[in-house]
Amino acid sequence: MRCPYCKNDNDRVIDSRSSTDGFAIRRRRECMECGRRFTTYERTEEAPLRVVKKDGSRVPFDRNKILKGLLKACEKRPVSLEALEEITSRIERRLSEEYDREVPSKIIGQLVMDELRKLDQVAYVRFASVYREFKDVSQFLEELKPLIEKAGRAES
Repeated sequence: MRCPYCKNDNDRVIDSRSSTDGFAIRRRRECMECGRRFTTYERTEEAPLRVVKKDGSRVPFDRNKILKGLLKACEKRPVSLEALEEITSRIERRLSEEYDREVPSKIIGQLVMDELRKLDQVAYVRFASVYREFKDVSQFLEELKPLIEKAGRAES
C-alpha cells in the first residue's frame, strides 16, 4: 500500500479489525520510510452499482459523493466524521441489498435526507434545500413545518 504522505510503498500493518458494519476490514498501517500512520479499508468487490440520474444518464455509484454531500450539509455542525462514515456505509449497504444493477438518484437522496433528519435538523434542512431545489421561501417553510410541529410536541 502506498503511503499517502511520502508515496513510498514500504509499510507494515499495525492493527486489523472488522469495520462497524462487518463488510470491510479496517487496517492501521505505518510507513517504514516516514514513520507516519494511516488507515486503509478492504472491501469485497461486487458488481458495480449504477446511478440513474434525473436526466436519465447513468453513472457509476460513488460512495464518496454521498460522504461529500453529508460533509457539506453538516459543515460547522457538531457532527463527527465517524458518524457521517457510518451513515454512508449504512446507505451503501442498503442500496447493495435492495438494488442489483441500477438505483435512481432520488432514492439515494431520500435515504440521505432520512438519515440527516434523525442526525441533525439543520443539516437536514440544508441538504433538503439543495436536493429538492427550493424555488422560493414557501417551499422552504413547507419542509420546516413537520420539524416545527415535532419540536412543539416535544416541548409540551
